Amino acid sequence: MRFVIIRESEKSDSLIILFLNLMEIRQANYKISSAKVEQCPDTNVPEYAFIGRSNVGKSSLINLLTKKGLAKTSQKPGKTMLINHFEINNGEFYIVDLPGYGYAARGKDQREEFAAMIKDYILNRRQMTLLFVLLDIRHKPQKIDLEFLHWLGENQVPFTIVFTKADKLGPVAAQTNVENYKKVLSEDWEELPPIFITSAENKKGKEDLLEYIEQINNSLKPSAENNSAGK
Repeated sequence: MRFVIIRESEKSDSLIILFLNLMEIRQANYKISSAKVEQCPDTNVPEYAFIGRSNVGKSSLINLLTKKGLAKTSQKPGKTMLINHFEINNGEFYIVDLPGYGYAARGKDQREEFAAMIKDYILNRRQMTLLFVLLDIRHKPQKIDLEFLHWLGENQVPFTIVFTKADKLGPVAAQTNVENYKKVLSEDWEELPPIFITSAENKKGKEDLLEYIEQINNSLKPSAENNSAGK
């Protein structure tokens, strides 16, 4: 639970304390791993997919959000090779772990196969509500990441940027790197997507991400209820 203190009026010294109930992931279970979009669960609930270059800390971030070791972490990059679905809060929504892109150790054929799988999910999966694109905060903008972000923009895919491994830098250096990244993106983008800074080590950004997901879920509820009423 988070609390916010606000002043009742400009002429008053009295304070109002607002208690905000943040989303809590009470239950998280592995559901299925799929090699094709057609094999993914047949549901009508939102899916929040996570993607990034290999070794960006994707599995660690998913485990931070779910409070369970659902996603397999490894010192060796490129371990995620399928579309992995995790059921959250008894089917309220799903977190999806997508294979990392740009892992050079894979052969050309396998890279192309993974690229086709990722693109098929992102473009054709109806339940895909938002894509979290993970970037290592320690690095300067990489060509492969920028190309992927531009591809998302060209295809009008809703996405958010999540910087990972913030604990590896001091707060000033971390913020400087983020501002530099935003400057590079602003050269081609009129409006930037939402940006979060996270660390799986010290839990930075966890509440912000969960709150953001909850806001989206709440915004979808009226339309979902109307669709049900119209059937």
